[in-house]
Amino acid sequence: MKSFLVRLLKVYISLKSYLFNEWAMYFPSHTFREFFVRRTIHSFGKKSTILMGVEIRSGKNISIGDNTIINQKVLLYGRGGKLIIGNNVDIAQETNIWTLEHDVHDDYHKSKGDDIIIEDHVWIASRVTILPGVTIGRGAVVACNSVVTKNVEELTIVGGVPAKPIGKRRSGLLYEMNYKPLFR
Repeated sequence: MKSFLVRLLKVYISLKSYLFNEWAMYFPSHTFREFFVRRTIHSFGKKSTILMGVEIRSGKNISIGDNTIINQKVLLYGRGGKLIIGNNVDIAQETNIWTLEHDVHDDYHKSKGDDIIIEDHVWIASRVTILPGVTIGRGAVVACNSVVTKNVEELTIVGGVPAKPIGKRRSGLLYEMNYKPLFR
């Protein structure tokens, strides 16, 4: 009976923590969300912003650099490996970043995970999916609705399913992201 109560208590604590996490990310105060995020993920850089509705899973494997903007309804999934996001990165809404996936060649549908590295000054447009084991090079741009399955070279513009090079970025990357929320 005692072990059952201990297990029940653990489930209750996990569920309570999960529900709080979900609620906290929809709270309209930027300051409150930042306070919560700093305690949820491994590191969160100066002047970085996470907008409402971002979903963070296994935050202890997630690092976000300085001046980075994570827009609404983005999924950051760190369960399969480290997710490292650099400085001055712009991630648009409804993007999914997965460090864990199923192995389509495995007879038992096993999971496999790997790290994802998003280097400085990367711009990821809306509704992009990034799969495990990918590095997106400095200054690269990922077009809307793309699925990134392989590494992206520095200053390369990629798009499509799967994402393929469609151009080169001609920018000195001198900017610094500076999001100013309406309500603190």
